[in-house]
Amino acid sequence: MKLLLWIAASLLGAPAVNLAQEHAIVVPAQQIHARLAAVVPQAAKGVDAGAILANYGHLSLRLYVRTHTGGAEMHAHFDDLMIVEIGSATLVTGGTLADRKNGANGESHGSIVEGGVARKISAGDVVIVPAGVPHQLILPPGTTFEDLSAKIREP
Repeated sequence: MKLLLWIAASLLGAPAVNLAQEHAIVVPAQQIHARLAAVVPQAAKGVDAGAILANYGHLSLRLYVRTHTGGAEMHAHFDDLMIVEIGSATLVTGGTLADRKNGANGESHGSIVEGGVARKISAGDVVIVPAGVPHQLILPPGTTFEDLSAKIREP
């Protein structure tokens, strides 16, 4: 029994030990704001704009600026963690992708999410969308939505 508890404790503690041995990535607020400012002009043209801040193992840290409602999507291999920086939107999750088209690396896109759950999200909110869950952001006309997102690859 003691051996089993020791093995369980070792396995549960393994990720923390591995992370503690790695170098940390720090992205200063000044760099984040400068990168956001650089993509805003592209977003103002009606195109979703983004920038990758860091890629580290199974994690990709990104900035997004949106000025309109985009299509629906679903990631087979990635969880999305989103921190809303500016603006508000309606997040629709669950249901199914209408007009679904499957792409590379398990990425699927559609025109809308049908039969999902709608929630209002705004600055300061943190959102986690697990891999395999259809989702879509619906923006009020004439608004801007900015977020810091982490794409986390499922093992």
